Amino acid sequence: MIKIRNLYKNFDKLEVLRGVNLEIKPSEKVVIIGPSGSGKSTMLRCMNLLEKPTSGEIIFKDQVINDSHVDINKVRENMGMVFQQFNLFSNLNVLENLTLAPVMRHRLNKDEAETKAMELLKRIGLPEKVKNYPNQLSGGQQQRIAIARALMMDPDLLLFDEPTSALDPEMVGEVLELMTELAQAGMTMAVVTHEMGFARQVANRILFIDEGMIVEESYDPNDFFDNPQEERTQQFLSKIL
Repeated sequence: MIKIRNLYKNFDKLEVLRGVNLEIKPSEKVVIIGPSGSGKSTMLRCMNLLEKPTSGEIIFKDQVINDSHVDINKVRENMGMVFQQFNLFSNLNVLENLTLAPVMRHRLNKDEAETKAMELLKRIGLPEKVKNYPNQLSGGQQQRIAIARALMMDPDLLLFDEPTSALDPEMVGEVLELMTELAQAGMTMAVVTHEMGFARQVANRILFIDEGMIVEESYDPNDFFDNPQEERTQQFLSKIL
């Protein structure tokens, strides 16, 4: 689905990513953990070029998308992104937030988009909020709407950048429940999170990143948490578990 080859990212003299290599296959759920400032979110944002790599290649569905000739907006139609701060349009109601992109990108006409939006709102348990504005919703509701907005484009890959870190603790569960449902339905996902219970339950693979490099990678979440191999991973997990 997506490959990262020898990815480096600098912000001026600060080297944030140092030679990252990663491949995510269809239907995989890759959870990325690590301390603050380790490069997790930067790596995720490089995947859809919200951050432009300093060097290296991002290959999505066999296309090098950081090539200057590629229409990145076209690529992003197939790659949904869910942010920490929801990023809903405050001047649009829920229905308008959901239908804007598929109509503007000529994926669906207005009636088709509204029908699909209502189906998704029922799926996430919020059909009654269709005419509400973001400031009339809880944080958990806003994040579920943001996930539904990403699903409106039928993406092949969903990127989640710490989707629960801005939520009150009692609202975290409703967002993780929706993400778990998506994972079980076969969605390809890359998730940066501090929610270790979610990582243990949902991930096919866990990456531990520190100082811009993948320090440890495991295809067995339970083994990763119970028996980490690298000393740096052991230090990190001992502080958070």
